[in-house]
Amino acid sequence: MHRFFIPPTCIEAAAVIFPMEVCRQMSSVLHLRQGEHVIVLDNTGREYEVELEIVAPRATQGRILESRRAPGEPRTRLTLYLGLTQREKFEWMLQKCTEVGAAAFVPVISSRGLVQSAEDSRTRFERWQRILREAAEQSGRGRLPELAAPLRWEEALRHFKAQSQPGLIAWEDEKKHRFGAALAGLGLPAGGGAALALFIGPEGGYSPEEIAQAGAAGLAAVSLGKRILRMETAAVVAAALVFHELED
Repeated sequence: MHRFFIPPTCIEAAAVIFPMEVCRQMSSVLHLRQGEHVIVLDNTGREYEVELEIVAPRATQGRILESRRAPGEPRTRLTLYLGLTQREKFEWMLQKCTEVGAAAFVPVISSRGLVQSAEDSRTRFERWQRILREAAEQSGRGRLPELAAPLRWEEALRHFKAQSQPGLIAWEDEKKHRFGAALAGLGLPAGGGAALALFIGPEGGYSPEEIAQAGAAGLAAVSLGKRILRMETAAVVAAALVFHELED
């Protein structure tokens, strides 16, 4: 069944009145018809199975058949601090890490990153949000991931400290502390229910000074193994490991 995130205000008792942009998508793009079933999500972690009663470009509505917790939404809240990079790579990370289960993204500008200005990123913010929405709908998520404005390195560390959660930073020069052991050492509950921050990137890696600053902020440097991964590969691998190790 097709899945659609809509504002909670569009759900009234047992009825769903779809917003205009979703009406057009249903009728003109997907060519859905009266009597078909879709899944509606209100961005609170719940999903609704809905039977369409009226399908038109300007007025589509349906009735709720069942309400349940979205089974694809993890209980672990993973925030990814991703090195801001070229458009295609960054958008790929947003898409794939949303599918894996990330709850929030913070673009970070650090000393060795290819992108050193946030100006172009501001014009892409709406596109990034659309990518998150489409990936969340496709992968069975129950919530839309949050997306912060790009932050410079020192701002990102302050942002992390303000969240009061444990955090790991993947670093290619870390040789002793393996990812799985470090994650286990945090004592997070199996099955989810905790929050965790994970720093990834950039292409040029972190400088020793940045790693020292990260440690002072409470981040533990970890290794993802003997092979050097591209940043987009590391982001997906590390996020998947979090949910696997936490049985979530």
